[in-house]
Amino acid sequence: MAELRHSSSLGSRAATTSPKKRDEDASPLIHDQITDDDHPRHTFRDRDRPFWSNFHCLCPFFTDDPRVSQLSSKISLILLFIISFAGVILVFSIVHRLNAPYLCTKDGIVLHCPHVKESSSLWENPLSATTSWKPCAERPVGGISDLPPENETNGYIFIHAEGGLNQQRIVICNAVAVAKIMNATLILPVLKQDQIWKDQTKFEDIFDVDHFIDYLKDDVHIVRDIPEWFTDKSELFTSIRRTVKNIPKYAPAQFYIDNVLPRIKEKKIMALKPFVDRLGYDNVPPEINKLRCRVNYHALKFLPEIEQMADLLISRMRNRTGNPNPYMALHLRFEKGMVGLSFCDFVGTREEKAKMAEYRKKEWPRRYKNGSHLWQLALQKRKEGRCPLEPEEVAVILRAMGYPKETQIYVASGQVYGGQNRMAPLRNMFPNLVTKEELASKEELAALRKHVTSLAALDFLVCLRSDVFVMTHGGNFAKLIIGARRYMGHRQKSIKPDKGLMSKSFGDPYMSWATFVEDVGVTHQTRTGLPEETFPNYDLWENPLTPCMCKA
Repeated sequence: MAELRHSSSLGSRAATTSPKKRDEDASPLIHDQITDDDHPRHTFRDRDRPFWSNFHCLCPFFTDDPRVSQLSSKISLILLFIISFAGVILVFSIVHRLNAPYLCTKDGIVLHCPHVKESSSLWENPLSATTSWKPCAERPVGGISDLPPENETNGYIFIHAEGGLNQQRIVICNAVAVAKIMNATLILPVLKQDQIWKDQTKFEDIFDVDHFIDYLKDDVHIVRDIPEWFTDKSELFTSIRRTVKNIPKYAPAQFYIDNVLPRIKEKKIMALKPFVDRLGYDNVPPEINKLRCRVNYHALKFLPEIEQMADLLISRMRNRTGNPNPYMALHLRFEKGMVGLSFCDFVGTREEKAKMAEYRKKEWPRRYKNGSHLWQLALQKRKEGRCPLEPEEVAVILRAMGYPKETQIYVASGQVYGGQNRMAPLRNMFPNLVTKEELASKEELAALRKHVTSLAALDFLVCLRSDVFVMTHGGNFAKLIIGARRYMGHRQKSIKPDKGLMSKSFGDPYMSWATFVEDVGVTHQTRTGLPEETFPNYDLWENPLTPCMCKA
């Protein structure tokens, strides 16, 4: 087109006989000699002139005029070269970003992430940030109890501790607190069989009953069994007349005094059911919250055989390299039930997704409905950080935090959804990853296999005493571990990943590894179990700071 425009221009100039007319036609700076009174300012020829010809005055070296100097032509070539070079770089950059690896490269089931320099606080929180608080919920030494005799209390309360081991632990702590509020005698709670765990463990099968009763003897009267004078014991399990069922969730202490205590005084023995989360936190006296911590951190001890097996596993974790080494405990919540209940979307084949949809429809039909709303729900939950982390995502986060390939990791988990294929990226990046079944022989675990809760207690203790604890999803296990490690002094790192931010980063195809590492480091500086002031409606089990700890 440029050549055609140039030839046409030369031809028109050649056909012009008048030098003056030729100059007027050739120069964009000379206008037709027409007055404003007789004709419009611009002629039809001006209007037909190409738009870009108006810029010749600004960039004269782009004109077709043969009088343009040789220097201007050279400048034109240089500018054209620069623009072309910049365009090539821009295109290359866009193509490179579109084809850039997704944070880490993946070769089959193997993840390859760049190395990250280890920080000085990789295995523990900075000392300066952990010395301002100390635990103070233990029972007073040499104190005088004002507890009335058992026959002078207002009556007896009977509690069914439902759920898994950790939910049962919380129920027991709340039962002691409620007995104290109403000045009642507590009958040793019954650990009710759970539909998921399908376990019939008794209190004495998992906890040290003698220590439990003795440690709390100055706070609450606790008896092992229903009094002999109450002959029809089955009433406490079946009779509505012997059951208080209208207790709201997170009820204040005053509710028990006004609504439950009168019935206990009347009937002498009452069952409270259901009792999960039936006592609040910031609507009860501080001394009651301190008592709950006393039960949780001091009175509830596992049986000696469970403690001894945990000590053995911990010793093996700390000496797996032949020399003393720190270890990490990872609570991986990616069982089929958790994946299904989350209603989140995860990486998988069409067949896997179809089977999961059928499983959800069967187990939670009211939530599933017709399934049309689930995709939008899954996106929203992942954006809000309410989806369990996948093993592959855990591997990338840990590497970004600086944990090397040699890190010793103890995994507390049920059967992972997807089996070994789902675990492969995590296990390949951190090959020194073991479970209790790999750390101990079948013979060593045989005595504890009688009760599922005994094995859960083993995981609890190994995680509690690890150098670093990492949770991947919420739940009673994780918050009890984090709370206990805080109560022990905040020095031990308890990492709670920001799943909302991680979801955003994993979904960004342009996120560079360096940027991701920086985001992970900055975000999790304050998510490692450091002291945090309590707030309204706080969770006592995850953050026992204000009611149960004192300024050092």
